Amino acid sequence: MGPYGFYIAIILVYAAVDSMACLGLNLQFGVAGISNFGYIIFQSVGAYTAAVLSMPNAKTTNGGFQQYVLGWHLPWPFPWIGAAIAGGLLAIPFVFIVGKRLRGDFAAVGLLVSAVLLNLLVKNYVPFLNGDAGISLVPSPFQHYWNPQSLGYQFAYGGVAIVLTIGVYFLVKRVTESPYGRSLRAMRDNDIVADSLGKDLRMQRTSVLILGGAIAGLSGAILVGFITLWAPGAWGYAETIVLFAAIIIGGAGNHKGAILGAVLVPVGFEEITRYLPPLGNPELVPALEWVSIGLLIVLFLWFRPNGILPEKRRILSGNKNAAPPEPTKGDAESDALIKIGNVQELNFHELLHLSEPVNDNRVILSTNGLTKSFNGVTVVSDVSIAIHQGRLTGMIGPNGAGKSTTLAMLAGTLPSSGGQIFYEGTDITSMPSHKRAQAGIVRTFQLASEFKKLTVLENLVSAIPHQSGDTFLGSLRGKRYWGRQDHDHIERAKEVLEGFGLSQYADVYAGGLSGGQRRLVEIMRALLAEPKILLLDEPMAGVHPNLAHKIGDQLTNLCEGGMTIVMVEHELAIMDAFCDPVIVLAEGQVLAQGTMAELRQKEEVVEAYLVG
Repeated sequence: MGPYGFYIAIILVYAAVDSMACLGLNLQFGVAGISNFGYIIFQSVGAYTAAVLSMPNAKTTNGGFQQYVLGWHLPWPFPWIGAAIAGGLLAIPFVFIVGKRLRGDFAAVGLLVSAVLLNLLVKNYVPFLNGDAGISLVPSPFQHYWNPQSLGYQFAYGGVAIVLTIGVYFLVKRVTESPYGRSLRAMRDNDIVADSLGKDLRMQRTSVLILGGAIAGLSGAILVGFITLWAPGAWGYAETIVLFAAIIIGGAGNHKGAILGAVLVPVGFEEITRYLPPLGNPELVPALEWVSIGLLIVLFLWFRPNGILPEKRRILSGNKNAAPPEPTKGDAESDALIKIGNVQELNFHELLHLSEPVNDNRVILSTNGLTKSFNGVTVVSDVSIAIHQGRLTGMIGPNGAGKSTTLAMLAGTLPSSGGQIFYEGTDITSMPSHKRAQAGIVRTFQLASEFKKLTVLENLVSAIPHQSGDTFLGSLRGKRYWGRQDHDHIERAKEVLEGFGLSQYADVYAGGLSGGQRRLVEIMRALLAEPKILLLDEPMAGVHPNLAHKIGDQLTNLCEGGMTIVMVEHELAIMDAFCDPVIVLAEGQVLAQGTMAELRQKEEVVEAYLVG
């Protein structure tokens, strides 16, 4: 094959390494929504780890011309295994540094700064990893038995790299096609809502960072074993931008798209520039390469934001050959056409795993002096309320009265500034929101909060608690472990969906529904979370009055079945028809409490709210 053989072998290795790195980044960014702008440091840690584990002691080799730690001279595959472990372990400090807030711009900047600082550390502390000069003469696997410069060796090396990349592909596919992968996508679409449904965001982000870091570390080990050197100049922050470009162009959230992007961008662009004629200044071609990558990112984000291979829509209903109806983006007129199906025939007691109704009118949720301030401005002040079990309690008040803020503090999605919250006699003031959801306190939100890039059926199934495949270890056990239970959960969700008259939208992305339909999805999702207490924040907003009253009837039935519901609502007709008692808030304080008929007799309530 001549020189072309060596060229092909090199391309195979680089394509495998970049594809593996992109698979790890796609898991973090495309699936879980973590903008890891420091991703290249995980690959670099893997490369350095594999190097120092495979190299002999620095003081006794080649006259000690370079300095580095360890030098254990371990045989293959231990350096590669160590590299994957090191890449995974590196993720742990980042989780503790940025914690639960690891999302969006905060994560991107935090991880980018960390990458720059670590690069500076390695450059300037020479005894650690030989400083800016880097490490060279890294032993290739089996070099004592096989000439690394031979064509056979390089093709064999490329073959091993490709096999490992295929293994990584099926590993991330196994994780992301499980119920756990569904939870990761829910976190990506709306992490606050996922948290309110009982998802442990810290654990989810930890597992994704560790797995993605281990994959990156392994890719670095493969690369350093092939090129036999590594230096800080090889892992500047710009290298991560190239990987992000590959994900965006290939298709974020699609593993095949990640591989395609790796072949097109890191490998393709690098090779194309080799065939460009000299342009005078030798720095011009690399600069043009970066300009081209930047333009590609902008063009794809503008004209094809989902990439060449967009993330596939997951069909849970089983109707893979049936085209779903077009979602109805619309107003109240389209919502008026919604006809709730056989919701009155649904056995909510069985579907929602409700406990036997007690209805002893005991206080199940209460507050004592609950207070919330923002930047010195108090919006909720000394609120003390008692919510009784099995009742549909309303909460009304003028705009800015603190209703949604109070509801958020009850759910834990907003920490209180003072006071206490008690649930079944236990102080839960400091309990995180996902723990409260797991204990049975579930909320909806004032604004539409569906998981936009999950289908309607995925939205519903994602909320069901205690799923065997909804943990990292459970996902690794495969579909044989969680498949039967997941099928049962899907059937439960389909039954609820049919009762609410939206079966035809089961496989439609929830973000494309009308306002009333999205409200129904949110209510169904909250119900399938199996709450003991359901906190509803303006659930009838944007819903046609006829549909709102049908929903109200079912909420009343749920309370008769043992559920406790607290509902913030502006529509007084709904309060009249379904809520007893009703709590009135004004200027962040409890103004009055009683039935709507009683509240209309109170002058202070009429002046503060009912007249307006």
